[in-house]
Amino acid sequence: MRKGFLQTLGPGLLFAGAAIGVSHLVQSTKAGADFGFGLLWALLLVHIFKYPFFQFGPRYAAATGETLLEGYKKLGKPVLAIYYVLNFITMFIIQAAVTIVTAALATQLFGSFTSAFNLAIWSSIILLVSVVILIIGKYNLLDKLMKYIIVLLSISTIAAVSIAFYNSTESYDVSQILPSGSVEITFLIAFLGWMPGPMDISIWHSIWSVEKSKNSFIKIKPKDAIFDFNVGYIGTLILGICFVLLGALVMYKSGETFSNKGAVFASQLIDLYTKNLGSFSYIFIAIAAFTTMFSTTITTLDASPRSMNISTKLLTRKEFKYGYWFWIILLFLGTFLILRYFMDSMGSLVKIATILSFLTAPFYAILNTILITGIHTPLEHRPSLFTKILSIVGILFLIGFSIWFLNSIY
Repeated sequence: MRKGFLQTLGPGLLFAGAAIGVSHLVQSTKAGADFGFGLLWALLLVHIFKYPFFQFGPRYAAATGETLLEGYKKLGKPVLAIYYVLNFITMFIIQAAVTIVTAALATQLFGSFTSAFNLAIWSSIILLVSVVILIIGKYNLLDKLMKYIIVLLSISTIAAVSIAFYNSTESYDVSQILPSGSVEITFLIAFLGWMPGPMDISIWHSIWSVEKSKNSFIKIKPKDAIFDFNVGYIGTLILGICFVLLGALVMYKSGETFSNKGAVFASQLIDLYTKNLGSFSYIFIAIAAFTTMFSTTITTLDASPRSMNISTKLLTRKEFKYGYWFWIILLFLGTFLILRYFMDSMGSLVKIATILSFLTAPFYAILNTILITGIHTPLEHRPSLFTKILSIVGILFLIGFSIWFLNSIY
């Protein structure tokens, strides 16, 4: 029985693989470098208030055997159509943001290139390799790879932070900061947007959960699905804190700032580790950072086409034999075009993607809450009163910060 239970683990780690990427390596480290320990409150609050909405994905899938997309259709075709449009608009920017960071880390690991076109070629290679992995191994290979990748990054990051604390001679200022001014508020919203990940990962998680059940031939119980999710979610929280601390301990008030250029940023990021662990650790850290972002690139490249294919099928009531591969090719081409012409604007790409994710988060939060608490979910699998209250507070949190952000920049 224990073996069967362990076999249910997987979608939660895919969630972590999709979440632990730009939000952690880029945004969390920048938060620490620019604000010290001052944004830890935001990191903790966003994990608390987003928790129910992410959890509702695997909960609904385990309770009904369906993805959230089937649930959205039950709420009305216009609801699914709105998701379809939102996902189509954002998926190219999201894929471009994660791919450019991965390509930048690849230049550190495999050799540095200076021109934007060469970095674009690196991005194409990464996307092509990702497609090949998905063709050869499909879900099963993705499921197995993620466990090793997350463990590798976790060990190296916790070690780097521990040594940074040990070597630090400065006193720690743990005062919390509420950013003011349009630039700082924009960064805060971008930070919250992908922390621990964009809200549509809840949809991806439900898809992976259904796929896991099909591949393992094991009916995953809701309590096991929630446990699996919690493992991944707690992991993203711990690593998020670690990256903030690493940026704060090594770069805060040092006079250094992170570059918006991909290759330069990647070099600065790896230097954060080698300053603490020693130059011998360069290759290990480069591999860990690259594989982490590579895993994010693969998971987003898999998830967005799956979501679009399923949505298309549900909206048109037609089965498209090669629909998944059509969307992968379209995503590949769209991403390449964005990277080809905006290669030097990694910071801007990340900022746009993360802000869009935060502004659309209330939409997913409201839908997930209506779906999991309503008639489409069996009564025994609906959330507790506490979780319902937390979800309501979370929706107010997301809407409130969105209004505050829009008021601050206009």
